[in-house]
Amino acid sequence: MLPYLSIILLFIGGVILTLGDILMKKWVVANNYYFYVAGLIIYLVGLNFLAQSFKFENIVVASVIFVLFNVITLSIISWFYFKETLSLYQISGIILGIFAVIILEIAHK
Repeated sequence: MLPYLSIILLFIGGVILTLGDILMKKWVVANNYYFYVAGLIIYLVGLNFLAQSFKFENIVVASVIFVLFNVITLSIISWFYFKETLSLYQISGIILGIFAVIILEIAHK
């Protein structure tokens, strides 16, 4: 197996989950239930990547990495597409999340 297969699965799943988040945001703005249904379907696809990563990674570590990839990609997309900004505290929280993953990975090895 590839040594980084779990990270690849989690990254792909996190990005797919971001697409689901975008569709949910469009549902709220447009009040169109097609976006809602599409968002739910995309969420299920993204969560499948998380579930597959459990074969290679501790459930806690995998879940944190998955959410972190989702938050990072969502932050970038929301800044460019929705023109939303993050506060210094929110950016600090993301950075702390990255450090948490590093610590969890070091402890896992």
